Amino acid sequence: MMDAIIVGRVLQRFREKKGMSQELVSGLAGIGRTHLSAIERGERKPTLETFYKIGQAMQIRPSVLLAAIEEEVKKKAL
Repeated sequence: MMDAIIVGRVLQRFREKKGMSQELVSGLAGIGRTHLSAIERGERKPTLETFYKIGQAMQIRPSVLLAAIEEEVKKKAL
């Protein structure tokens, strides 16, 4: 089962690395800022479609985001 906190942390890290605000990413992704904020805090899990839209908004392939999430899950398991 995917850990919502890890998913959110990874998405936030990539967004901040790109220097993008939640407002900008959520607007480009076509989702609400509060929805993105809840995802980043681990309070909500994104659907596959939302995950893809967030990646597109940041110009990051979903496979890259997923690989980073998998890496974090591995670290947590150790």
